[in-house]
Amino acid sequence: MKTRIAIAALGTLFTAFANAAEAPHWTYQGKTGTSQWAHLEADYAVCGTGQRQSPINIETRKVTGTTAQAIGLSYAPANAEVINNGHTVQVEPANGGALTIDGVEYKLAQFHFHTPSEEKIDGKSYPLVAHLVHKSADGKLAVIAVLFRTGKSNATLRPVFARLPAKPGDKHALHGTINVGDLLPPKRDNYRFIGSLTTPPCSEDVRWVVMKRPVSISSTQLAAFRKLYKMNARPVQAANGREVLVGR
Repeated sequence: MKTRIAIAALGTLFTAFANAAEAPHWTYQGKTGTSQWAHLEADYAVCGTGQRQSPINIETRKVTGTTAQAIGLSYAPANAEVINNGHTVQVEPANGGALTIDGVEYKLAQFHFHTPSEEKIDGKSYPLVAHLVHKSADGKLAVIAVLFRTGKSNATLRPVFARLPAKPGDKHALHGTINVGDLLPPKRDNYRFIGSLTTPPCSEDVRWVVMKRPVSISSTQLAAFRKLYKMNARPVQAANGREVLVGR
């Protein structure tokens, strides 16, 4: 009986090691930083070889005059969980709504933050960006990037930033509900392009919607996030001649 228990314990241990091996540790700086992502795991190779990587610097003089079809937004107040995943703070609303692009619906899965902003516009970065990640029924991804400048306190994010999970793995239910639509700027002008995830495995064919106008966040709110993550932004990647459309 003791032998069986010992074998079972070893099996559990080996499984734990195997699961740990499935997700190589990556960071934003140092030996496992952004320049090394492509070498950490075979599945991460596209981080170095991909031709449509994100983020990019949007050069407005090169943006095509073609206007993309207006996006459809249908967000609603939802309960949510706030998670420190070891790379950022992530908020996961339950049934928070959807984004529609070119007739395809992408349901909101989560949103998270990077400081400074990963996206740049004419070389300018912002103190913070929120990435609103959406997924279609067939598994395709679409991300809305909302840029933040320092100014007035952001009322929508107040319950999130008032109590950020302090350690990787920590999580808690958000007090009250959150409507992700309230994070967006009143005017919905945006830039559109095809890119990738900005974290490993850097998968491509992600539809990006970058809002032109930043919204406000207070220096106190920004400091609360930077206390956990001083810098968690991937550098801009080569555009490689990608077409950037304007939308609304």
